[in-house]
Amino acid sequence: MSRRRGDYDESDVRVRPGRGSRPRTKDRPSHRDARWGMVVTKDRGRWGVVLDDGPEVTCMRAREMGRTTIVVGDRVGVVGDVSGRPGTLARIVRLAERASVLRRTADDADPYERIVVANADRLLIVCAVADPPPRTGFVERALVAAYAGGLSPVLALTKSDLADPAAFAAEFADLGVPVLRCGMADPVEPARALIGGGITALIGHSGVGKSTLVNRLVPDAGRATADVSGVGKGRHTSTQSVALRLPGAAGGWIIDTPGIRSFGLAHITPDTVIGAFPDLAAAVAGCPRGCTHLGPPADPECALDALAGTAHRRAMAVRELIAAVSANEEWEIGIERD
Repeated sequence: MSRRRGDYDESDVRVRPGRGSRPRTKDRPSHRDARWGMVVTKDRGRWGVVLDDGPEVTCMRAREMGRTTIVVGDRVGVVGDVSGRPGTLARIVRLAERASVLRRTADDADPYERIVVANADRLLIVCAVADPPPRTGFVERALVAAYAGGLSPVLALTKSDLADPAAFAAEFADLGVPVLRCGMADPVEPARALIGGGITALIGHSGVGKSTLVNRLVPDAGRATADVSGVGKGRHTSTQSVALRLPGAAGGWIIDTPGIRSFGLAHITPDTVIGAFPDLAAAVAGCPRGCTHLGPPADPECALDALAGTAHRRAMAVRELIAAVSANEEWEIGIERD
C-alpha cells in the first residue's frame, strides 16, 4: 500500500555524513598480518624485499611510515599484493629494530648521518696490496665504522700476485682482525667459509677488485667490472646497494655497496671506538675526565699506557684508529668496476 506524504518521519531520511562530521582518530592500523622479509634493493622510491616465506616483491613506503629511512639489509613488514608478479606493488608498513648499522657522514664536520647498510654481521674491507697501493687511512676509518656500528670487520687483500700482502696485514694484527688473501690466484673457499650463513657488507676503493671478488663469491652476480685507469683509479658505475644471495648449503647474503665519495666519521668519539673492546673500555674508566686517549703529551695520565703485553699492543693499535679519526681527513671510498 502506498504511503501518504504525512506518513513520513525523520527515520525515513538517510543523510550521508559530511567530510567534516566524520569521526577522526590518530590510531593507525597495526598490520599484524604483515609478512616479513629483508630489503635487497633500493632505487628511486622503490624497494625490493625478499619475503621470508615467499618471493621477492617490489614495494613502496606506506604513507604512515612518513620519511622513515629504509636501506638494504633492513627487516620490514609488507602488506598488499605480495605475489611478486610483474607490475605488482606492495607497501612497507613496519621496520624492525636494527641489530647493526654501518653509518657515514659526508665529511668529519657534517652532523648528518647516512645509513649505508643495516643488520650486517660483518664488514668485508676490500683493499688491494698494489695497483692502487693500499691506504692505511681508509682501512682505519672502515674499522672504526665497523666497530661503532656493531659489525665484525674482516680485511680482504686483493692483487696478492702483484705484491706480498703480509707487511700490510701486519699493521692490523694487534686488533685481531681476520685477514683473507683474495687475489685471483688465491682460492675463494676460505672467504666463502668465513662469510657463509650471515650477512656481509663490502666496501672498497675504486680499482681494488671488489666487484671481481663479488663475482667469484656469487658466480651469477654479473657485477660489472672495468680496467683501472692510468692514475690507479677505477670507474664508478654502480649507484645503489644490492644484496646478493650466497650459493652453497651455508647460504647467507653479501651486500655490494655503491660509491661513497667520502667517509666522514663525525658521529664517532674516542669512547665509541674503545667501547668495541671490553677490556680497554674497563681500563679507560680510570682515565681523568676529558681524556682523549691519545696519550702523551695531550693525555699524560691515560690509563691505556698502563696496560701490558697483548692488551698494551691492542691499546696502541686502537689509539692509532682514534688518531686517524681525530686527524679530520677525508678518504674517498668508491665502488670499483675492475
